[in-house]
Order: sequence, then structure tokens, then C-alpha cells
Amino acid sequence: MKVAIGSDHAGLELKNKVGVFLTRLGHQVTDKGTYSSESYDYPDAAEKVARAIQNAEVERGVLVCGTGIGVSIAANKFRGIRAALCHSVETAILSREHNDANVLALSGRGADHDLALGIVEAWMKTAFLGGRHGRRVDKMMQFEQESDKR
Repeated sequence: MKVAIGSDHAGLELKNKVGVFLTRLGHQVTDKGTYSSESYDYPDAAEKVARAIQNAEVERGVLVCGTGIGVSIAANKFRGIRAALCHSVETAILSREHNDANVLALSGRGADHDLALGIVEAWMKTAFLGGRHGRRVDKMMQFEQESDKR
């Protein structure tokens, strides 16, 4: 699978580990930055990953910032993006099964990196269940269309 990764400066170390890990799992990884520990705004990272998904360059994205909150909020501002901040393997699985999340957001500060890689692995391996969950995702996506009309 093609995956874009991105982070701000606080998520750089974990983002780099995620990139190596995904490559080892056989995924094609596109690193959208940042590439240094100098201050970098998380909305910029979120935009680059979200646009890669919108432009069909990649199928999914992984974003990391200090808490994961900023990148998840920023990514969800883009049409078609369903970013989920996950802190456990269970929430990662459910974000895919129930919400068809196409962006995984992670916390880079104070996060257990081994747990984070386990979250990434589970998230990448989990498929969307569809069915009643598909109906709910469709409703969420209709909100975008309705807000465009206002």
C-alpha cells in the first residue's frame, strides 16, 4: 500500500521510525516532512499528507505531532479525510473497521514508540467492515457536501 507520512518537529523521531517500520512491512512510503528538529507547524504536515490522499498519490496517511491532536484536527479540515487519533491497538482497529479512517494520528511526545508501531501495524492490517458502518461513514461524508452548499 502507498502511505504518506508527516510530522511537525515534535513528532519527527516517531515519524521516522514509522517510515522505516512501514517500509519493512512492505508498504511504499512517501515522507512529506518535516526533516529536521527545527520548529515546523503541524498544519503544514497535515496539509501535505491530506493532499496526497486527495490527489490519489497514496491510499492512507500517518501524521505525528506532540499530542496527535493538532494534526488530526488539521487533517480533518480536508475533504475526504477521516483522521483518527489513536492511543491503543484497539482504537486503531476500530478506527479502520467502523470509521474507515484514512489517516492515523499519533502522539510524538512521551509516546511509547513500540506501542505506536503496534498501533500502526494493526491500523494498516485492518479493513473497513462496511455494512451499518458504511451507512454511518456516508452520513459523515454528506456533512462535507452540505457545508459546501452554505
